[in-house]
Amino acid sequence: MNVIVQYNAGNIQSVHYSLARIGAEATVTDDPALIRSAEKVIFPGVGEASTAMGYLRERGLDTLLKSLTQPVLGICLGMQLMCLHSEENDTEGMGIFGTRVRRFPVGELKVPQIGWNKVEDTKGALFNGATPYCYFVHSYYADICAETDAVTEYGRKFSSALHKGNFYGVQFHPEKSAEAGEDILRNFLKL
Repeated sequence: MNVIVQYNAGNIQSVHYSLARIGAEATVTDDPALIRSAEKVIFPGVGEASTAMGYLRERGLDTLLKSLTQPVLGICLGMQLMCLHSEENDTEGMGIFGTRVRRFPVGELKVPQIGWNKVEDTKGALFNGATPYCYFVHSYYADICAETDAVTEYGRKFSSALHKGNFYGVQFHPEKSAEAGEDILRNFLKL
């Protein structure tokens, strides 16, 4: 069973529909027992970091997610919350990835970055056979670090994918990235 973590962040239904398009079933839940017993866990998100982290902490989901041993994929805000800290309302993250999340400089760039962009310097199992040109919608980005599995440039280079042990994260939206996104989701489900 695959699980999509339900919390007060958007985009969960888009991920659910995307999985259905590639023939994968998933349960949308915030039930700790179902999350713990899942084969794969997807942690998506569109929203504001401090509110989302507050929801996770109130329900103990932050501790639960950090303790998982099966493959976990954070998408967009989900990936950012897996980092050490976000500049968005000075939010402490889960600390799974050892990097910080920063805001793109307003005035220097059009913020948020919305649209298609190259995902370069790819490594790791998520990108096997995938053409890395993906769809982004974000105002914040993760710094490049030892756990960076892919890089994208938008005014500066940033981590568009992270990987540490059984934890994976992507800044882009695979559920909105057409064939490339479907390939990445299939690769995740094969882990």
